[in-house]
Amino acid sequence: MGREFRVLSLLKGHYDKIPEPVVYCESTDILGAPFYIMKRVTGVILRASMAPTLNLAPEQMRQLSEVLVDNLVDIHSLPIEAAGLIQLGKPDGYVQRQVEGWNQRYRTAETDTIEAMNSVGYWLQQNYPIEQPPAFLHNDYKFDNVLFASNEATGEPLPVIKGVLDWEMATVGDPLMDLGATLAYWSEADDSPAYKNFNLTWLPGNLTRREVVARYAEKSGRDLSQILFYYVFGLYKNAVIAQQIYARWKQGHSKDARFGHLLPMIIELATKAAGNIERGEV
Repeated sequence: MGREFRVLSLLKGHYDKIPEPVVYCESTDILGAPFYIMKRVTGVILRASMAPTLNLAPEQMRQLSEVLVDNLVDIHSLPIEAAGLIQLGKPDGYVQRQVEGWNQRYRTAETDTIEAMNSVGYWLQQNYPIEQPPAFLHNDYKFDNVLFASNEATGEPLPVIKGVLDWEMATVGDPLMDLGATLAYWSEADDSPAYKNFNLTWLPGNLTRREVVARYAEKSGRDLSQILFYYVFGLYKNAVIAQQIYARWKQGHSKDARFGHLLPMIIELATKAAGNIERGEV
């Protein structure tokens, strides 16, 4: 809570697509927990659950996905020194720390032997890329964390971003780690039904993952020749998060029956990552 308020406060004046922070209260006397207040931003959030009823023309979806990518480039272009954003992270060695940290989290939460998880984790440790110059990272950038302007007559989203939400995990590091995380959520029409539950990027008109990479490279001028590593890490990280939740359920720390069905998803994410490594493509 406090960290997100701090991030928003640092962004204010440098990036206008945020809910404006108003006040942060550390005391627990008012609500029973610390809290902060921010100004409301109205708009449309595109969630995966909307996919069956979201009847947007393919050209509309394409414009929305293009704007989403362009805005990520804008975030990665923010002046981390001038804005004071550099204080939010330690960019040196960021990629290696992330890989080692998530490998360790998986070992701690491991319940079943999943060969693909083991092979992907090992591959990541053996294939560190040349890190990009540091940038400000959102760290959970996807459609359902973005507010689009809406058509007043129809309520349909317009290709104009009014706000980006959920900044609590923002940091400073290699920007392609951020892009890789976005790609890991970016499902396509021929992906499995389970994988398509992550997003609605599989709807007609959306950019493909390769097109996302190409557009980001064009708009940012960055070298994306090693983007496979970042995409694979994004898939691996998502699998580890699911494994942590599944392990808590299996150990009896959670009674939510839905968590007991996560093992196939973990295997699918790991298998997808291993398959992309074998093919050498996103």
